[in-house]
Amino acid sequence: MNSLQRNTLKLTLAVAIAGLLLSCETIGYYTQAARGQLSILRGREAIEQLLEDPNLAPQLREKFTAVLSIREFAETQLQLPVGENYLTYVDVSRQHVVWNVFAAPEFAIDPMNWCYPIAGCVSYRGYFSETAALRYAEDLSARDMDVYVGGVDAYSTLGWFNDSLLSTVSERADYQLASLIFHELAHQIAYVPGDTVFNESFATTVERAGLRQWLLLEQHTDLLALAETERVRQEQFVALVSQYRARLADLYQQALAAADMRERKGQIQADLRAEYTALQLQWDGYSGYDNWFAGALNNAQLSTVSSYNDLVPFFTDLLESVDGDFPRFYAEVNRIATMDADTRAQLTIRTTE
Repeated sequence: MNSLQRNTLKLTLAVAIAGLLLSCETIGYYTQAARGQLSILRGREAIEQLLEDPNLAPQLREKFTAVLSIREFAETQLQLPVGENYLTYVDVSRQHVVWNVFAAPEFAIDPMNWCYPIAGCVSYRGYFSETAALRYAEDLSARDMDVYVGGVDAYSTLGWFNDSLLSTVSERADYQLASLIFHELAHQIAYVPGDTVFNESFATTVERAGLRQWLLLEQHTDLLALAETERVRQEQFVALVSQYRARLADLYQQALAAADMRERKGQIQADLRAEYTALQLQWDGYSGYDNWFAGALNNAQLSTVSSYNDLVPFFTDLLESVDGDFPRFYAEVNRIATMDADTRAQLTIRTTE
């Protein structure tokens, strides 16, 4: 049995199990997910073989060479489970590989959650087809929900399959690709179903520590400042959105008529746009978040921006406590990951206070 046959069997079994447990509507959802993942697997091309093609575009040649180097660094210096990951390339022939649908009540900030057999409960529903995502969003909107559809350029299969370099990220700068690869591979080290803050904070810690080491090794010290600037801007963006989510939460606690609530909600959204414009002046006009702010800024969209990196200080301290020894760090993280949710939360909160 070759690798594609084994992967097809995995997908078939996953859908079959879902069929035993879930509704017909949900079976249809898992079927499209399986088909989408299978299309990725079938579209894989070996990077080393592509590099032998004299007609390969120079930009892709440079990118493939960089990815192979980043893989080697991830394995030898960060002790990440590289395996056969990122040895293949897939041209998905579309802007995004997946579209995630988010939803929340019109007057509540907490988003809907969907639960999956492997990933646990998360606040989105992913589709390999933008049309299917928009159709599902329309169904939710018809139920008077705030909805938002966002494109995703890369994702981790958490070790179920060997992840590929996708065309959706192939134009990113090398240091951004390094960040992405370190982050996604970290999810294969430790992943707690349903605990997004734990998972993302751990992966972000590995990403940041790994990127710093990689840039120093590659003698790209000039990019260290750029990476730090991008990190600060991201944190300011998250803080700004979180501030206005809190304002909306306070509003929704008030006893107001729906029309009045809707009017005040619109004013808060307008204030958020205005404050973002002011923040851009501090960024010398940086426009990286303009497309995001072109959206409705409804509850569903705001729910996509959360402080998922809250535990980065905890994990950073933990990495420093083992003198930057990644295997020891990973072992300790996995020990914490096996704790029950309350014990894990008490440990991380106590340590970060």
